[in-house]
Amino acid sequence: MSTATAKATKVTVMPPTINVIQNDGLTMRRKKRVAGYARVSTDQEEQQNSYDAQVDYYTRHIQSNPDWDFVEVYTDDGISATSTSKREGFKRMIADALEGKIDLILTKSVSRFARNTVDSLTVIRQLKEKGVYVYFEKENIDTGDAKGELLITIMSSLAQEESRSISENVTWGQRKRMQDGKVSLPYKQFLGYKKGEDGLPQVVEAEAEIVRLIYKMYLNGNTATNIAKHLMENGIPTPAGKKNWGTSTILSMLRNEKYKGDALLQKGYTVNYLTKEKKKNEGEIPQYYVENSHPAIIKPEVFDLVQDELRRNLATGSSRSGGYCFSCMVVCGECGGFFGSKVWHSTSKYKRTIWRCNHKYEKKGNVGCHTPHLTESQIGWAFVEAFNQALMNKDLYFDEYDAIVEMLTETADLDKEATKLNEEVVAVYELIRQGIEQNARVPQDQEKYSIHAAKLEEQYTIAKNRLAEIADEKQARTVRKERLNRFLNELRKRGELLAEFDPTLFRATVEFITVHSEKDVVVTFRDSSEIHVDVSGK
Repeated sequence: MSTATAKATKVTVMPPTINVIQNDGLTMRRKKRVAGYARVSTDQEEQQNSYDAQVDYYTRHIQSNPDWDFVEVYTDDGISATSTSKREGFKRMIADALEGKIDLILTKSVSRFARNTVDSLTVIRQLKEKGVYVYFEKENIDTGDAKGELLITIMSSLAQEESRSISENVTWGQRKRMQDGKVSLPYKQFLGYKKGEDGLPQVVEAEAEIVRLIYKMYLNGNTATNIAKHLMENGIPTPAGKKNWGTSTILSMLRNEKYKGDALLQKGYTVNYLTKEKKKNEGEIPQYYVENSHPAIIKPEVFDLVQDELRRNLATGSSRSGGYCFSCMVVCGECGGFFGSKVWHSTSKYKRTIWRCNHKYEKKGNVGCHTPHLTESQIGWAFVEAFNQALMNKDLYFDEYDAIVEMLTETADLDKEATKLNEEVVAVYELIRQGIEQNARVPQDQEKYSIHAAKLEEQYTIAKNRLAEIADEKQARTVRKERLNRFLNELRKRGELLAEFDPTLFRATVEFITVHSEKDVVVTFRDSSEIHVDVSGK
């Protein structure tokens, strides 16, 4: 056994290399660079006072503290706080803090800073890593304290839940208004209406005239591009007050049912209350169609006529962009395809435009359809001749008018069927909903449930499809009536026979022209009447 005495542990003190007394400048407390953050979530007038007050308060409060250096009051006015992604003032403040320009941020409350827990904690931790802290006055939380992050987590979660609750309440209120048939428009970007004293849309006549002009020009055969060009040339501003009209704006106005006094509500919805992501409603949530919800600018029958024209152009592939009033109007009597324009002798004095079936030569050198080509003058003359024949027989049209209109507009049978189907759709939908809820609560045979649910869904789909067919048929009858009215009105206005081709009158009265041969060109008018013309000598 060793008799050696155990050695005592030796500790050597290493004195500091910096003399505190000689370097007292390091021990002096540097002033904190302090910034404020102010935000209100709406741009309404009552919120503006709160916004201005916050800015003034933080400016005075920071400047009055001798231990603080005032940096800036960063602001976001009228921006929702559920996400920090669109808050430019907030993002600039955080960037400055991370660059070492700020030591302390003062803000009113957790909900003013962020209502998203993840955003809030992520930003606070980023700041803490750089030695920057945030003080929330309302909750008396300083992120520099040990307990700060725990309290922040709790308060941010409560703020996020508050945001969710507010979002749900707002959504419920909006849907209740929709169920009650109350309509609101984005008036600052909606031409033709302003908010009336009763809170409902009120017609602005000067703007309504522009809307009517757009509809009239489209029915007269103008393209959306041509209409936009016309409006810009005449210095007419867009619904948003801008100079340049886009084709999409014109088409959107032509398709908007609100111009005929109806309103389809909840066309889209917010998917996530935090990200504010929106989605087109494709059946996920209810929609509400309100008839006669506000004064109309466009007559319903005119609106329906425009929708039919839009569908027709889509179905035929016509954008009316070719500059020819005959585009998608001349049909081959052999194959049913459209005639297209071709330029002959384009570089000589014999240059002319002819129209022939687009399937005339399916393969080079082989004839597909045997219908002849026609010159533009032949097509124009065919219309003039056919219209003049109709003009000479206009008394016959007027005598039969009342009986024809009654036949075309009678929808009592369709209305009765639609009412019954609507009741069926509502009842079946409720059965489906109840079945889903019961299946979630009570254990049951899933095979039987699936079979029963599938039958209900099939019944629901059949009823919904038939309702859509009825709506299309009712609109088709309205369109036929309007076309007949317009055709007869043109006949009434014309006291004399046409001497030359009128492209506007052509678009207003002709449905299409079918070419069988030069001796048999059939002009079909908008009232479905047909007149055969021989153009072989023209």
